[in-house]
Order: sequence, then structure tokens, then C-alpha cells
Amino acid sequence: MSDEIPADGVGMKAGRREWLGLALLALPTLLISIDLYVMLLALPHIANDLGASSTQQLWVVDIYGFLLAGFLVTMGSIGDRIGRRKLLLIGAVGFAAASVITAYSDSTALLIAARALCGLAGAAIAPSTMSLIRTMFRDPKEMGVAIGIWAMAFTGGAIIGPLVGGLMLGTFWWGSVFLLGVPVMLALVILGPKLLPEYRHENPGKLDLLSVGLSMAGILPVIYGLKELAKHGWAVGPVLAVVIGVTFTVTFVVRQRRLTNPLLDMTLFANKHFSAALGSMLFGTMLMGAIMLFVTQQFQLVNGLSSLKAGLWMMPAVAANMIGFAVSPILGRTIRPAYLIGAGMCVSAIGLLMITQVSTTGGPLLLSLGFAVIFLGAGPLVTLGVGLIMGSAPVEKAGNAAAVNETSGQLGFALGIATLGSLVTLVYRNTVTTPAGVSGSTVAGVNESLAGAVQAAANEPAALAQQVVAQAKDAFTNGLHVVAVVSAALLVTVAVITARLLRTVPPTGQTEAGATEAAPAAGEETPGDAAEAA
Repeated sequence: MSDEIPADGVGMKAGRREWLGLALLALPTLLISIDLYVMLLALPHIANDLGASSTQQLWVVDIYGFLLAGFLVTMGSIGDRIGRRKLLLIGAVGFAAASVITAYSDSTALLIAARALCGLAGAAIAPSTMSLIRTMFRDPKEMGVAIGIWAMAFTGGAIIGPLVGGLMLGTFWWGSVFLLGVPVMLALVILGPKLLPEYRHENPGKLDLLSVGLSMAGILPVIYGLKELAKHGWAVGPVLAVVIGVTFTVTFVVRQRRLTNPLLDMTLFANKHFSAALGSMLFGTMLMGAIMLFVTQQFQLVNGLSSLKAGLWMMPAVAANMIGFAVSPILGRTIRPAYLIGAGMCVSAIGLLMITQVSTTGGPLLLSLGFAVIFLGAGPLVTLGVGLIMGSAPVEKAGNAAAVNETSGQLGFALGIATLGSLVTLVYRNTVTTPAGVSGSTVAGVNESLAGAVQAAANEPAALAQQVVAQAKDAFTNGLHVVAVVSAALLVTVAVITARLLRTVPPTGQTEAGATEAAPAAGEETPGDAAEAA
């Protein structure tokens, strides 16, 4: 009996195999979340062991999301051609292999390269996971439940990551945390053919290699230019890189509109609700997701917590996030997504403002509470936003929709790390001072980063070292305050715009008249759209 799901299975109910398959699909989602958190916790250890500079630390963190975002659209299209399950299993094998290389890297360059390979493998996994969920669950209510479970799996990884990662970092070398994903991916490879259906287009058309190149040529120069501008200020080279990247992006979009079988189906963006939800995911992730890096460093480098204790102080945020994921779909049955998503972003902005009151001597409590409020407010954006994006696309375009959804989140995180991380570095270097009498090597370490200051101060007399570290901590905390204020202001702005654009979307499963209906396909109008157009 064929394990392929027919394209015309709209409305069919999921069976036992589909729900077991969903549990299996939650594994790579769980792993990606774990991988993110353990990287943040391991970063100070990596910096000390491999001697990574602040710029290299940023690349260690964001190269994964950078390449993941760059290849998602391509991988989504490949999955439609060779089979979404097949691509998922290939990605699982690649991710396991790259994780082993990451764990045993003995140089920063090798570590960055290994993380890049993880990004490529992740690009194969992410759209396959979500598109298979869209394929397996055709009933709108069941799909909503499935998306909620998928989101809960991500939060579950956030629970496991800090605790297990912190425990392992306190017991073994930093590379051990990256081996956590190996058995998870092996389980996916073994059980995937038994529990997951295959889906592929019968006549997908030829893969346009020029479009693949254009998509990468658009993303890479923009990220590079933004990083360099934030690090060194205005210069011809970085500005030119941004211009080149934008030019290639525009060229990519124009080409997709002209192709019979485009790499990315641009008609998805004809649905304004799809586009609005996508934009909110991009900016929300950029402004809220990147803050995790700086919060983790504040816990460990400023408050002096071990990896395990830092993980424990992050638990309130994880619990708040799970509450947000659990409550948001329920509230979404009676409250419009526009209001829920917008209100959630404003709640997160309050959490960001709480972080501006954190000091170097006040302990981790306020930082932990502010971080929890940020995560609580993110619940509606993730659950309802993903539902709008995936529900707006027909099942045959689920690969493209999933790829675009994942791209918005991963690119948002990479952009956040690149821009906000560079802003923290800029504020740090412009405000940090060193006491008189320290060596030139210590001054260089202090000017490089907070981690560099802590490491360099060890070579100074105790009293002088204490001054060096204290001043470096103050400068880093100042950078955290600036980023929190900027992020809060921008997040409120995004909340207002999102609420405006999504105001015609009814509560989940309802029309304006209160009748139950499925989400509109891309390009279709809702009654609210038609009324507004009139």
C-alpha cells in the first residue's frame, strides 16, 4: 500500500499513524530548540577555550541561522521534487554528522564551518517538518492542534536545553552538549519511513539554479554589510554590500514572477494576511529572539552564574512561554488574532523595559522576570501567526509556505544577532574604560569584549583585576539597556502595524458572520478584505 498522501485529501481526518508521526516530527523541532539554548550557554566556554573574538562569537551563533535562512526556500522546493519525507531524512543524517564535527572542533574556524553545515542540514529539516504537518492534517481544527503541539515541542527543547546543557557543561567539555542531537536524529531516520507519509509534486518542473544563486546573493551581502556597519561605522564597503544584496533580492523576486515553475511562488504574498503574519514573525523574532544571547551572557559573565544556574534562572521564561502557547489558541477562538498578537507584543515590550532596570550588582531576579514577560508575550505571535501562514496556503504549496515561514523566523533571529549584537558591542566599546596601570594586553582584551576583559584581568593583581572586570560589566550592561530600549520601541510599533493589517481576520474557525470555515488560500479574499476593498 502506498504511503503517499493524495493531493486531494482536503478535509480528511487524521488517524493514529498521523498523530504518531506528529510526535516523531516534534523531535527535530525539539532538537533545534535545544541546540539554540546550549549554544548560548556554551558560548562563554567556547570563547575561553578557543580564544574566539567578539566578532567570531557572533558568527558562531548566527552562522547557523544565516545559512538556514538562506537555503530554506531552495530546500523547500527540492522537497517538493524529491519528496518531503526523503529530504527530511537526508537532513537528519547531515545534522547528526555536523553535530559531531561541532562537538570536536579544535579551532574557531572549524567550529564556524561545522555550524554552517548544521545550518544547511537544518534548512532541509525545517520546511519538511512543517509541510508534512500541513499535509498530514487537512482538517483546520486538527491542524491547529498539531501546530500547537509543534510549538510546545520547541518550548520543551527550551526546558531541556538549559538544564541538560548546564549540567553537561558543568561536568564535561563544551562540545558534549552538541552530541545531544545525534540520537534524536538517528531515531528520526529509523522511524520516519514507518510513520511519516511521503509527498511530492507529480510535475514540479525543473529546479532553477539561477534562482538558487540569486536568493543567496541577496541574503549574504546584506547580513555582512549590516554587521560591518555596526562594528566599524559608515564605510563604502559595507554600504556597497547592502546595496548589492538588495539589488540581487529584487532581481530574485522579478525572476520568480516570470518563471512558470518558480523557486518561490510569489502568489502566496497576494494574501495580505499571509504577508502581515509573516512580517510580524520576522520582526518579532528579530527583536525578541536575539535578546536571549545577551540575557545568557548577563547571567554568566555579569552575575557570575554557572551554566547550570544560568539555565535554572531561564526556567521562568520557559514556563511563561508554555503558558502563552497553551492559552493563545483558546483565546483565539473568541478574540481576533490582530488583538491577541498585538497585545502579546506589547507585553513583551514591557519585559524588555524591565530589563533596562537590571544592574550589575542587583542579582539575576529582575533579569529573569523581565525575560519571562518577554516570552509570555511571544505566545500569540508564534501559535496564531504560524496558523495564519500555513492555513493560507493550499497543501500543494505547503513546502513554499513552510520555507517562507521558517525563513522569516530564522532570518529574523540572524538579523537580530547581527544588528543588535553589533549594537551591544558598539555601546560596550564606546563606554568601557580601564583603570590606570594595567598592561597593554589587558587593555586590548577589555576593548575586545566582556569575555576578553574577564580573561585578561586574570593576569593583573587582584585589586586591579576587580576594577577591570567591574568596569567591563558596567559597559556590557549599558549595551544591554540600549538594546532593550530600542527593541521595545520597535516592537510596539510592529504591534500597532500588525493589529492594523490583521484587523479583518475573524477568531479561529469563524467568519465575520460566526460560521466555521477553513483559512483562505493564498490569493483569496476574506469577507473583510472584500468590504475593505469596496
